[in-house]
Amino acid sequence: MKRKKIDGATALGFPTWAFVVFFFIMPLLLVLWYSFGYKPDLFTAHSNDILSLDRYAEALDATFIGTFWNTLKIGVIGTFLCLIIAVPFAYWMAVKLDPKWRALALALVLVPFWTNFLVRTLGWQIILSPRGFLSDFLQNIGLIDGRLDILYTQTAVQLGVVYNYLPLMILPLYVAIDRAGRPLREASADLGANRIRTLFQVTLPLAAPGIAAGSLLVFIPLMGDYITASVLGGAQGNMIGQLVASQFNTAQNWALGSAMAVLLMLFIGVAVGVCALVALVIRYFVRRSRRVVFLGGAA
Repeated sequence: MKRKKIDGATALGFPTWAFVVFFFIMPLLLVLWYSFGYKPDLFTAHSNDILSLDRYAEALDATFIGTFWNTLKIGVIGTFLCLIIAVPFAYWMAVKLDPKWRALALALVLVPFWTNFLVRTLGWQIILSPRGFLSDFLQNIGLIDGRLDILYTQTAVQLGVVYNYLPLMILPLYVAIDRAGRPLREASADLGANRIRTLFQVTLPLAAPGIAAGSLLVFIPLMGDYITASVLGGAQGNMIGQLVASQFNTAQNWALGSAMAVLLMLFIGVAVGVCALVALVIRYFVRRSRRVVFLGGAA
């Protein structure tokens, strides 16, 4: 029999497939397998000799549901704030900024990613400290009367997640707006549209793929973040990632922690699906309102 040759493209793509299989699919299947087990005793973290769905029923308690809704609120608000901040910044970089300075601007956006995530978050702990320089500055200019008191609250977590995930929104938006191209904006101006109308009817609709990509890149990892909540939130800024991590690290109940992780992934998938459905409905009605009907007759 003739042996089938492996072409160059397949060989070059093997490392990517290997990475996906070994660092995504296999860990996901392992967590799913652990979720069917149980904690047999105080000193054993996990056992799968008896399989059941009891851990899922145990995970769906009031604490998990309440923490999930709190996390969803932080995730939605954080994604929205990142979008509101990123749109004008990406537009400025792609349209207004001189091309010779764009590489520098992109490098400055990427600078936070060159620093450890935990170190960046600890930096905000110092900034938001009641005795930190921001608290002293706000008191000196008369904006607040006493010490700044937002550390270890949900507000601090919200600030932290927006700071940590904002570059993930800016980069795809910049690429999408840059690809929209100057000729279409100039054509819109030639047809009588002002800058605001061009932005909302030409630039942003063409940048919709970048908005969708940026929203997913921010929302999905944000929902599983537990470092920001642990460092800045305390008890008031609790997020679902902390709850899952505590089952693995503190309670040593890997089965329950795995069930919580699987439920979290399912809930995130449902939330993303609902948002995608709403976006499709909005796009349908927007396109319908813009539809042009040509009346029959001689030209």
